[in-house]
Amino acid sequence: MERSGEMEVFVRVVEKGGFSAAARSLELTPSAVSKLIARLEARLGTRLLVRTTRALTMTEEGEAYHRAAQRIVQALDDADQAAAGGAVRGRLRINAALPFGTMFVAPAIPPFMARNPYLTIELSFTDGIVDLVAEKTDVAIRMGNLPDSGLIARKLGQSRRVICAAPSYLESKGTPASPEDLERHDCLTFSFRRDRQSWPFQKSGVEFNQPVSGNLVVNNGETMKQMLLAGMGIARMGLFHVAEEIAAGALIPLLEDYNPGDLELVHAIHVGGGPLPPRVRSFIDHMIETLSWQPLLNGSALIADKSLLLS
Repeated sequence: MERSGEMEVFVRVVEKGGFSAAARSLELTPSAVSKLIARLEARLGTRLLVRTTRALTMTEEGEAYHRAAQRIVQALDDADQAAAGGAVRGRLRINAALPFGTMFVAPAIPPFMARNPYLTIELSFTDGIVDLVAEKTDVAIRMGNLPDSGLIARKLGQSRRVICAAPSYLESKGTPASPEDLERHDCLTFSFRRDRQSWPFQKSGVEFNQPVSGNLVVNNGETMKQMLLAGMGIARMGLFHVAEEIAAGALIPLLEDYNPGDLELVHAIHVGGGPLPPRVRSFIDHMIETLSWQPLLNGSALIADKSLLLS
């Protein structure tokens, strides 16, 4: 096998975390993969991987070789794609927030793969913040304001935020008539570092932030919705996430007259520093096209019109 083939095998072993998993993805035997890595190490005159019964880790030389090999393997994939008349090829690693990924990204994948049959896609849905470089992620979809970084962002859409609660909670604790009333309520909050423990409102044309607190803090939107439905308190959510429950009457919007146009932006982010790989550009374009037809993400959904919430 040529040097480029050895690099691809090494990159795949690191990605998969072991010889057996890499062998399956490459349609080779584990012994063949092991021999190729051994031959690569012998040719380079250094150990790249430390193998134990429990883990496979890279040496310092292995990490340096892996970074260089990744760039070369991707460049070869791009060259193949150019020679093939523009067909998108390679491996695309996508990360998205859990509820958004489940509701919008996952349904968009089948038509995207049908149009790009030479792509291999790895999906990861989590509400945690992912280091794109460390996790080898090509593109991530993030909700809310983005911190300053060297990453490149492209807006995909936006969703209204809504403050809501279950009828059972309101029957038990009462319905807040003004933002200040929230001081006497159980307000459920997120543990995200980017989440603020005050909610924005507007009164008489003046915007302000109302501090909120409660005895329950969660780390993802799906759990928050479950707690809301269980009558545990009041929460500030993206409308896209609770539209179905609002339309069904399972959750009640609150303090809408004081909503200042609270928006949750949706961005696709990726690492900069060079031409955007065709596989990444193609996916982002596909998501923009897909989400442009979603009322909950293109600004046309109104809480007062429940038919539009679910269109």
